[in-house]
Parts: sequence; C-alpha cells; structure tokens
Amino acid sequence: MKIGILTVSDRGSKGEYIDQSGPLIAQIMQTRMSSWTISHQAIIPDEFETIVQTLRQWCDEGVNLILTSGGTGFAPRDVTPEATRQVIERETPGIAEALRAESLKITRHAMLSRAVAGIRGQTLIINLPGSPKAVRENLDVLLPVLPHALDLLVGAAGTEKQHRTV
Repeated sequence: MKIGILTVSDRGSKGEYIDQSGPLIAQIMQTRMSSWTISHQAIIPDEFETIVQTLRQWCDEGVNLILTSGGTGFAPRDVTPEATRQVIERETPGIAEALRAESLKITRHAMLSRAVAGIRGQTLIINLPGSPKAVRENLDVLLPVLPHALDLLVGAAGTEKQHRTV
C-alpha cells in the first residue's frame, strides 16, 4: 500500500514552525504498518484549491491512503474538510464518527472536529487533527481497521493477511 501524508498549515508551509504531526504520522505508519510505503509527504497552506489539487494528484498517482493533518477546526481558514469533500466520490462517515466518538472520551473539544473521510477511486482519504497528541489518539483507533478497509478498496477482499498484525 502506498501512503500519502499531507499536513495543511499556513505557518508550517512558510517554515514558521516545525510540523510535528506529519512526521509523527510517518513514524507511526512505518512502525505499525511496516510493509506499507510512504510515497508522498508534503506541507501545504490552508488554501482550498491547493488542497484539492494535491489530493487529486496523489489519488491519480496511485496513493492508496492519504492522511491529512490540520485544517479541520473552526478557524476561518480551516478548509480541509471542504476540500476533501470536493475530491472524494463516496464519503465514509463511519470513520470520522468513530474517531470523534473515541476522542470525545478524552476531550470535549473533539466535538469541534469537522474532519471527514472518503473514497476517490482506490484511494481512502482521512482527515486527522493538527495536534500530535490527537493524531496519535486517532491513529490508535484507525489502524486496526485500515488493512481490511484498504483490501476491500483495492479489490483484495477476503484475505486475512495483516488483519491481525496491528
């Protein structure tokens, strides 16, 4: 499986701060999903068209899973969910609902997340929060189901490989 990690941050894209969430996602994925490859990684500004263009390009280049970080809150420039909806063909609400539900057990602020998840072709796109702590918590919920989800998406349904390795 090919993974893309997209950090959406005005300040991070300008080099005004060091992105911690993107590298954390990469570290967790390399550790827990070691047979998968991180093929794309970038930091871009909170610009609707830039997000849309990047997501479409990565999907077209055969990335199977895109994890975004940032841009899912209430700030006026937080447009990652809207850009993701512009790109996906089918929404997968259960993923976003599960992430919020588990996060609500940790903080009430989880109800402020506007993150979405969905499918474009054979790519699953999932919005994660921008905070490293929340990224780790969300990935703990998400990783056990990703192998099966991606097997179904790319047509390898019914295989039991990796399903119990997380």
